[in-house]
Amino acid sequence: QVQLVESGGGLVQPGGSLRLSCAASGSIFSINAMGWYRQAPGKQRELVADFTSGGNINYADDVKGRFTISRANAKNTVVLQMNSLKPDDTAVYYCAADITGTGYGTALYWGQGTQVTVSS
Repeated sequence: QVQLVESGGGLVQPGGSLRLSCAASGSIFSINAMGWYRQAPGKQRELVADFTSGGNINYADDVKGRFTISRANAKNTVVLQMNSLKPDDTAVYYCAADITGTGYGTALYWGQGTQVTVSS
């Protein structure tokens, strides 16, 4: 089985910074894509930033220049550095990864979600 464990998040004032981390573990053969999504109250879940299977990086338009996604730990971990946070960034942030398991097929996995609240 595969697990995605998220850390980070919390309450921050507008203009502040937060760092989210997501580590994948388990019977992993390859991580094909990995990134972060968010869901604000009453809204659909949306992509924030991710590494694609082709090795490209995508950012949502409203986070470009403020958020940076990076990989670490033999690429089993993705980190989302969020700067210049705005109240509109308030949401539950979810890590997601498209993973091929060792001895089984490919599936999309989700973390449990971590709350980010931007408020004065």
